[in-house]
Amino acid sequence: MEFEEYVSARGQELVRLGFTVSGDYQRAEDLAQIALMQAFRSWRKVRNADDPHHYVRRILVNEYLSMTRRRSFTEAPTADLDPQRTVPDHATHVANSDDLWRALATLSARERVVLVLRYYQDLDDQTIADVLGIKPSSVRATASRALASLRRRPAYSGAGESNHVDERLS
Repeated sequence: MEFEEYVSARGQELVRLGFTVSGDYQRAEDLAQIALMQAFRSWRKVRNADDPHHYVRRILVNEYLSMTRRRSFTEAPTADLDPQRTVPDHATHVANSDDLWRALATLSARERVVLVLRYYQDLDDQTIADVLGIKPSSVRATASRALASLRRRPAYSGAGESNHVDERLS
């Protein structure tokens, strides 16, 4: 597979992965471009790998984690969370999705990446461990801590006491 073919086939998927880990579309585009740039530099090596997409996905995730370690990186919800807000009926799904993004934004970078790779990319623990360069037991422990943290958060939608974040991730 040539580099141009790979970009055509998987470019948008990389942007989606970047968005789900970062929560920011511009940062997602940057992450995808950085991953593709690094892959292009050593495309012969990437192309000959067992799974080129796994290789590029790992570049993207490592770049995101590296980005979060820099002093200049900050990620915070742009608006104050108001548990008393009301949501029109037709926007319940959008509101629940917004609640989930806000909750994910409170997790550490590694916790967020583990949950995104597990629940949005549908990867198993071994594959996630390979992407992050850690042991599968660390993946399970990180996911467990992240889910526990999300479960402790109050539900921000107007739908009562149920925690919509927990319902979507479990």
